Amino acid sequence: MEAFLVSTGVVALGEMGDKTQLLAFLLAAKFKRPLPIILGILAATLVNHTLAGSLGAWIAAQLGPDVLRWVIGVSFIAMAGWMLIPDKLEEESAGADRHRFGVFGTTLVTFFLAEMGDKTQIATVALAARYHDLIPVVAGTTLGMMLADVPAVFLGGTFAKKMPMRLVHGTAAAIFALLGVLTLLNVGKLF
Repeated sequence: MEAFLVSTGVVALGEMGDKTQLLAFLLAAKFKRPLPIILGILAATLVNHTLAGSLGAWIAAQLGPDVLRWVIGVSFIAMAGWMLIPDKLEEESAGADRHRFGVFGTTLVTFFLAEMGDKTQIATVALAARYHDLIPVVAGTTLGMMLADVPAVFLGGTFAKKMPMRLVHGTAAAIFALLGVLTLLNVGKLF
């Protein structure tokens, strides 16, 4: 349960103001069809985070426990620093041919590609390596993405303007830093 809850919370906070959340705003403004956008985000996230989590599990299996602890701990601390750098999204990334792919297909492709190498994808790799439990991590990171992006689809720019992004990013950075320190100190359970 810890893997699911931590994954959900970390990714929900990490997604606030992230380029994929900005993409969700942009797609909602462009297409004005929330359901296929939300389903596209869900499908893209499930595939992307399953691949990322599988990579994390593979990395965990390849490294010894001491090396893995240091790699994960340092990765979480690096993520903490990265969380403090705001993302920007160029409009062209949502400019796929909507007639060829439709709203769902356009969302699926653009969201999947935007998530490649993104903070939340890297966090999924690290969380899967940390917890050695792929399904709860992927379920948690996917839920975290949906918690951040579904309101973005429905509320658009109004939601983004009212969120204190510095506070949200600072909180996410603090959580990543805490996870990193606890991992380096070899603290097994957070709760």
